[in-house]
Amino acid sequence: MKCLGCKIEKLSKEFPSVTILDTCYHPPLHCFRCAIKAAEQQKQCPHPTCQAKVPDGCGRLKEFQATVNRLFAEYTSTSTVDYTTAAAGASGGAGPVSVVMMNGDSISLSYYPSTTVHEIKLKIQQKLKHDVEKQRLMYNEVELKTYNDGGNLATMGSYGVQPHSTIHLIVMLYAIPEHFNHVIFDLFWGYPSGGCDYLDASCLLFSGTSSVAVIDYCHRYYHGGAIYHSGDVMDHTNRKGHHTINVKLKEIPTNVTHMFFTLSAWASPNISKYPNPSLRFFEASNKTKQLCSDKMSHAAYSQAIIMCSVSRKTGVWKIDSLGTLSAGNAKNYGPLQSTICKLIQQGV
Repeated sequence: MKCLGCKIEKLSKEFPSVTILDTCYHPPLHCFRCAIKAAEQQKQCPHPTCQAKVPDGCGRLKEFQATVNRLFAEYTSTSTVDYTTAAAGASGGAGPVSVVMMNGDSISLSYYPSTTVHEIKLKIQQKLKHDVEKQRLMYNEVELKTYNDGGNLATMGSYGVQPHSTIHLIVMLYAIPEHFNHVIFDLFWGYPSGGCDYLDASCLLFSGTSSVAVIDYCHRYYHGGAIYHSGDVMDHTNRKGHHTINVKLKEIPTNVTHMFFTLSAWASPNISKYPNPSLRFFEASNKTKQLCSDKMSHAAYSQAIIMCSVSRKTGVWKIDSLGTLSAGNAKNYGPLQSTICKLIQQGV
């Protein structure tokens, strides 16, 4: 996600989840550092359409600064980290590494160069509750595989993982059996407190990092019905809005490598008022059996959320949980497509 202030692409954890003032009615599009700078130097909200005055002693400003100190302590000039020693640690000593999920959540783990990738995955399973076999770890756009080419357990040192670096964690929700063809993705959201309201579910197709097509409420059919969008399906009894997207996997053109499923706000600046955007996956011949699901609770102040990707790896379609926040919506898919390109480059 690109900061509106410094124009630098940053991880979602480098952005606040709320605006600096409760009276601001816009998504928080400035990173922590830019928001703090504007509040301290200009005494106002940094968003160009807002610029509300930030009072002295603002509690949220203090929270932002505390978060920056916690997240980026190792990069400040007062850091006590000895980088000469840290670099040497890659050849024998212990060091920390950040494991970052696609939704921006992160944990810090300690490791030695001799620590195996399998041991790292076990630590992740213990802390984040994601099964080892469903984890994919990416470092510098290279997957950290459990076993090396010789069939032995691979180590962090064999991949050259450096202390204080970042490993991206991609979690697989489901590997679609080869005999499946007609499958259904049900993307849904809770009604806001004011009553029935709408989000837009879309399916963005890619061939590598090149955009192929968009299927949404306006462009409902792709490739003769290989993908079909339901339009609005509103459940007033349970106060949920649904968009279901039907996919016939065996009819998807072979050049399509990825399908990304997104939810975005049309008129609202963000999706904060829509509770728990969620995903369910079914095989069409048995709609009563839910094969996998995912729920997001952190998307409040983003314009859109990329719920999951479906990618064709070694001939098998796999569903990966993402929960990646992004700008963009059905009026302008450009920011979403840009975010997706970066995800693909990271190994999604």
